[in-house]
Amino acid sequence: MNRQGMSIVVTAVLALLAGAGCVSTGGGSQIGGKEAAQANLQLGVAYLRQNNLPIAKEKLERARDQDSRSSAVHSALALLYEKLGDNSRADAEHRTALNLAPKDPEIQNNYAAYLCGKGRYGEGVERFDEAAANPLYRTPWAAYTNAGVCLRRAGSEGDAAQRFNKALAARPSYVEAIVQLADLELAQNKALAAYQHVEQFMMRNPPSAELLLLGWRAASALSDRPNIERLARRLQTEFPNTEQARAVAGARGSSG
Repeated sequence: MNRQGMSIVVTAVLALLAGAGCVSTGGGSQIGGKEAAQANLQLGVAYLRQNNLPIAKEKLERARDQDSRSSAVHSALALLYEKLGDNSRADAEHRTALNLAPKDPEIQNNYAAYLCGKGRYGEGVERFDEAAANPLYRTPWAAYTNAGVCLRRAGSEGDAAQRFNKALAARPSYVEAIVQLADLELAQNKALAAYQHVEQFMMRNPPSAELLLLGWRAASALSDRPNIERLARRLQTEFPNTEQARAVAGARGSSG
C-alpha cells in the first residue's frame, strides 16, 4: 500500500460553501440578486456533491451571473470545472476567487490542492503554507499534511516529513498526518521509525484501521513476530470488516 497518491482534501471547501447559509423563498417575498445567488450556490454545491454536473453547472453559473463578486461562487465553479476536465476555466475561477478573497485560507487550500493535482507542486506547497500560517484558518494541520503529500509527490521526501511533523505539532491527534508520515518512512525503509511513530501515537489516541495496518507492515519488515500477531489480532477484532483486516488475513493465509 502506498499513499503517495493525493489525499489532499478539496471537499472541505464544499462543506464550507454548503454551510454558508440557507435562503428562504417562502412567504412570497422576492429575493434580491445576492440572495438569489446564495440560493443557487447552495443548490449548485448540493448537486456537485451528488456528481450531478449538468444541473450543478446550471445553478453555479446562474449564481455567478447574479453575484459576480462572490468568492464562494467562483471557488465552487472552479471545483465544477475541475470535475468537467476544463482546466483553463478551473484555474481562472480559482484565481478570481483568490483575487476577491486573497486572505481566505479555505480558498487558498482549495487552489493549492488544484495546483498539486496538476503537478504544479511548488506553487501548491506555497499556497498550502500560506493557508496554514493564516490565523483565521481553523485546521492548519490539514494544510500542513496536504503540503506534505504534495512535496512527496514532487520527490521532496525530507520536506514532506517536515510538514507531517508540523501537522502533528499543531494537532497531535491528527491521524492522517501520522499515517502519511509512517507510510513515507516505510517507503524509505525506515521500518523502526515508522513502528515507533505508530505505537507512540496509539498510546495517546484511538487507532484507525489504516494506522494498525501500517504498524503491522512495520512490524513485519522488522520480523517482530509478537507484534505482528498482536497488531493483526487488533485489526481483526477492532476493524473486522475492513479492507485492511482482509489484507492482513490474506497475507497471513498465504504465508501459512
